Amino acid sequence: MNGRLQGKVVLITGAASGIGAHTARLFAAEGAHVVLSDINAEAGQRLAAELDAGFAAADVSVEAQVEAAVRYSVARHGRLDCMINNAGMIGVIGSILDTDAKDWDRTLAVLLDSVFYGIKHAGRQMRDQGGGGSILSLSSLAGVVGGVGPQVYSVAKAGVIAITRGAASELAHYNIRVNAVAPDLVVTPLVDQVYGDRAASTERAAAKSPLGSAAQPLEIAETLLYLASDAARHVSAHTVVVDSGLSTAGNSASALFHSREAGFLGKLPAQFQ
Repeated sequence: MNGRLQGKVVLITGAASGIGAHTARLFAAEGAHVVLSDINAEAGQRLAAELDAGFAAADVSVEAQVEAAVRYSVARHGRLDCMINNAGMIGVIGSILDTDAKDWDRTLAVLLDSVFYGIKHAGRQMRDQGGGGSILSLSSLAGVVGGVGPQVYSVAKAGVIAITRGAASELAHYNIRVNAVAPDLVVTPLVDQVYGDRAASTERAAAKSPLGSAAQPLEIAETLLYLASDAARHVSAHTVVVDSGLSTAGNSASALFHSREAGFLGKLPAQFQ
């Protein structure tokens, strides 16, 4: 590795598995002092031990716990250079006409409120310590293209893009860059559960892709690495869409995707609602 994050302190939420875990391993290999945070303390602590990293258990829907994770990172390493708001869930699924307000609120709390908390408290720390920083958040193709994902999930991920733009404008004065990454379907343990197993999720992701291959979590981690590194020091207020060109591949690809996905979303099992 090239040490592209040598000495930088990075806090990653939702770091115990999937994109978060791959990002933690990649960033550590690139020289970062990584702090992991996750609601799954057992898995998070296991990965932290593997990487000789810090761990802060947190439910990202609770502001005080996100703030505590930021404070822990600073107490351990003296500063915070990069915040990655990665924690997520699928949330409530179904027609917007039938969505319960409590389910709406819970989904937004995990997917959108958490990003606000991360930007707020990481941004405060970076402002006060000086020297700038980078804040990255996970959006989704569902936040870019209407009808791609479940209703509330899509609203939340679109909100991530909006707060990224607004925060980038405000925090530029402190040399803090704010960006988002919006992947299409990525083969992760959560997606494996949705589709049944790794083979099924890989097959479905590849079938959706205009390039014919399934996106892997390490590829998203590598996108985050670029945005966190000095190579992207003039990149801010952007959402990098990682979708194999699906959102701009033309009407035939878009129509095929929507026809397949519309039928699938109504068939998800209850545990993903």
